[in-house]
Amino acid sequence: MNDVTARFVDDRHRRRLEHRFGGHVVEWLKDLPALVEELSDRWGLTVEGPAPQGRTSVVLYVRRAEETGVLKISPDNGLAVAEAGSLRMWSPSRRVPEVWELDGEHGAFLMERVDGETIAAKGVVPSSEVIGGLISSLHGVKVSEALHRELRPLIARVQFVFDMWNRERIEGPAADIVPATLMHRGAAKARDLANGDVDIVPLHGDLHPGNVIDGGSRGLVVLDPRACLGDAAVDAVDWALWKADDVAEVERRVEGLSRTMGVDGDRMMEWVRAFAPCLAVSKANRGQGGTVEFDLLMNLCEIPA
Repeated sequence: MNDVTARFVDDRHRRRLEHRFGGHVVEWLKDLPALVEELSDRWGLTVEGPAPQGRTSVVLYVRRAEETGVLKISPDNGLAVAEAGSLRMWSPSRRVPEVWELDGEHGAFLMERVDGETIAAKGVVPSSEVIGGLISSLHGVKVSEALHRELRPLIARVQFVFDMWNRERIEGPAADIVPATLMHRGAAKARDLANGDVDIVPLHGDLHPGNVIDGGSRGLVVLDPRACLGDAAVDAVDWALWKADDVAEVERRVEGLSRTMGVDGDRMMEWVRAFAPCLAVSKANRGQGGTVEFDLLMNLCEIPA
């Protein structure tokens, strides 16, 4: 990796991109500095440096005149176009950053920078009423029939998530402590739920605490959507489980979330149990097997629906 590229992408991030997209991402990274320069000239940007990075893109802090922004570029241009489109779809809610520019050919878009820590970084669990209100504000945005038809179905997102975590289980420490049978059972349950026809709305699709910023006076702002169309209850799963210590706490959160969102609590709990093995794999692969939270997830996997 050349020195210019290294300004934007460290070795850890490069490995994550390669794991996600394959070896061809190395060539993409070689061309990245030229693309950043081209976009900066076209959109009048000054690059300030790398922002917190994920698995699917390179993210840079930028400035344009008096505005502070974020430039996001992905090796998968379809993924970038879909993400920018989802953010624009939810723009009326004021719960997402505003998208200013889009270059679909190069998988790049420019959006406003919302200052603040993610909820995951803050480590404080918001109330179920606050999170339920956030989710409801996204789900309540009016979407045209044409856009509805463009959104992929929830079943496709479910299949992707379980395929990904099955690979993660096989390749990591979770292989020894999270049985494959739990993953298969969870996937089957999630597919059954995803094929339902109740409370169908445009979903964020990846609404975990690392994708929500505390924007101060702006309120909570969500990032990195993987939008799809399906059961409203599924967007609340991570919030029912994050930092919970026991089943009773999960049930209390589900009651508050489902009441605020106006969805069926029993069905939300079924979603929680279905996805519990995926979250258990994540914990195990981060060396957190045997913790209270890991044990809770394994317990939820075993509870019959």
